[in-house]
Amino acid sequence: MNDAAAPQLVEYGCVDRIATLTLNRPEKLNAFNDDLVRHLAEALRRFDLDPEAEVAILCGAGRAFSSGADVHQRQLRRREEFLQHGGPQGWGANSADLFTRAVNWKPVIAASHGYAMGLALGIVLECDLIVAAAGTKFQITETSRGLGGSRYWAPLNFRGAGAFAAEMALTGRFFTAEEALAAGVINRVAAAGQHLAAARELAAQIVQNPPLSVRAAVRTRRWYMEVITREVAMQTAPLKLYLSEDFHEAARAFAEKRRPGPFKGR
Repeated sequence: MNDAAAPQLVEYGCVDRIATLTLNRPEKLNAFNDDLVRHLAEALRRFDLDPEAEVAILCGAGRAFSSGADVHQRQLRRREEFLQHGGPQGWGANSADLFTRAVNWKPVIAASHGYAMGLALGIVLECDLIVAAAGTKFQITETSRGLGGSRYWAPLNFRGAGAFAAEMALTGRFFTAEEALAAGVINRVAAAGQHLAAARELAAQIVQNPPLSVRAAVRTRRWYMEVITREVAMQTAPLKLYLSEDFHEAARAFAEKRRPGPFKGR
């Protein structure tokens, strides 16, 4: 853990029964390295056990919610590391576990702005409600990186955006908050710079309800969300796409700021 006087990778605050968890790696556009995933897990655990908090808002400091996985750490590992970890994530830093290990099952609202790409898009989609600032851009970066878009096709499809989910997973193109709202993926689009205020307004409505009633709905929703995401993992894990030549070419090209390819299908 960081020294108490040092900046925290995830800042935690609570006012009026609403906790705010802020990703705090703005110099890297809140890119998720293993440490940031672990600190977010700890902050969510703190919220889950905080008797003063009933709803959480998850947001990002700086210019964006998050640019996604830290490519330099998580996608440029040695082959031996990929085999040891079973993928790009480090030990104890699997983002797929963030919302499935609760005790009290309190709701989390994602308040996104700027960008939410790849791993960060997955975290946003797994939150219980989503608010985005106007013009926020989302992307399944795993498609172009050679990892496949199935992991995030699942929660998009779970949210009822079937045709839209398929297009985003297969093209890997950017899509906007406005498109996501029209497809039923997110709950609110706020004016630029007002995403936190809009999320707090939504949270304030939730805290007016009996807490156990709210938590029952959260627990049910997350159960069914976890079922579909784990089914996808069972389908795709044996492919070990993180060991493919195409994946490593795409990751190196990103790090070297050049166009990837040609891809070889192996």
